[in-house]
Amino acid sequence: MSYAAMNSGIDQYQQVGAYSGAAYADPHRLIEMLLDGGIDRLAQAKGALHQGDRALKSQLIGKAIAIIDGLRGGLDRKAGGELAQNLDELYDYMQRRLVSANARNDEAILDEVSKLLNEIRDAWQAIPAELRDKEAAERAARSGR
Repeated sequence: MSYAAMNSGIDQYQQVGAYSGAAYADPHRLIEMLLDGGIDRLAQAKGALHQGDRALKSQLIGKAIAIIDGLRGGLDRKAGGELAQNLDELYDYMQRRLVSANARNDEAILDEVSKLLNEIRDAWQAIPAELRDKEAAERAARSGR
């Protein structure tokens, strides 16, 4: 089996794993998966940059930008108030920085955005389970379950 075929198989496996994980994930876990995906894409983009593969680097940065866009789209600005507004502005900043990193082949910017995503992920993971469960119960009550 060729290296390219093996990588293609690994990519397909990862996609199936991500899709099946997302199908059964609660909203909290979905956000966590998006954050992890963004961090992973940035690490891969950094690797592609080191290897001189500009096309792959651009593709991976584009995926990271799309993931951050998904995080922005998931913000509840009414319920989240100032926190949601601050996150929206931070996500916007990260997206603009990634466009710059792509244009300049700037590894430091990739590291900066990756660090920001890691900090958000760490804060997200620190939310106590009882608060996550409370939110799920409230959603279920609103939907009539």
